[in-house]
Amino acid sequence: MRVTATVNGRVHSAEGVRPTESLLDLLREHLHLPGAKNACEQGECGSCTVYLDGETVCACLVAAGQAEGREVVTVEGIGGGRSSSLQEAFLTCGAVQCGFCTPGLLVSAHALLARCPQPDDRQIREALSGNLCRCTGYEKIIEAVRMVAEGGSR
Repeated sequence: MRVTATVNGRVHSAEGVRPTESLLDLLREHLHLPGAKNACEQGECGSCTVYLDGETVCACLVAAGQAEGREVVTVEGIGGGRSSSLQEAFLTCGAVQCGFCTPGLLVSAHALLARCPQPDDRQIREALSGNLCRCTGYEKIIEAVRMVAEGGSR
């Protein structure tokens, strides 16, 4: 089947998408956007978090066909094609370890800051609770989100 969606501001079409493929497969395998990671394939880890029509979703749980005619924003798109202040804060604070969880954490943190520009630590922890990281212990990640919130930009 053919799937056409607006991804990171550009219309993309993919041919030969199987009905059993996920949005994550569509992004990684057909559109060659490797940012969202394939970790658990069960919606438990958050590594594949993307925006779908402005709402965050685990791309592994969404059928590729459900993206037809819709807007998807991946970690590659949250900075508008360049590094965002959130991505810079992750680097500055040492919030990136192995990097596998980082794309999903960035998208989830971006969504939080879009709806709550100055969250407290409880709100940050709650917003990131669906994203599992096995390397950092989360403190540096929370510090990075707090840094952006205190600076007032995303």
